[in-house]
Amino acid sequence: MHELPVTEKILTIALKHAERNGLKTIYSITLQVGRLTDLQDEWLQHYFNYLSRDTIAQDARLIIIPEPIKLQCGECGTIIETKNRDLQDITCPHCGADGGFSIMSGRGYYIEEMEAE
Repeated sequence: MHELPVTEKILTIALKHAERNGLKTIYSITLQVGRLTDLQDEWLQHYFNYLSRDTIAQDARLIIIPEPIKLQCGECGTIIETKNRDLQDITCPHCGADGGFSIMSGRGYYIEEMEAE
């Protein structure tokens, strides 16, 4: 249920941006959502539909682009793309290290673009 506060924040940002730019209707919001966030696309849209009622974003669609999990090896610097289910058993394909990785992407979420007029 952590999608609710995230969705509230996304809507707040979109509405503030629209107000600053004199926009009357928001049609869609494209989001990058990191796979480490465990945010569920369908719940984001569900909460967005509920929260945006009676706003200029009322009928807007969320377009969600998954941001992959990328790790950097602490030994050799190689960047690896992986999935949540494989995080426990990750090994660097270049040097064989099995620990000391830094997360480069996959933890965040942000608005990439907004279609509005």
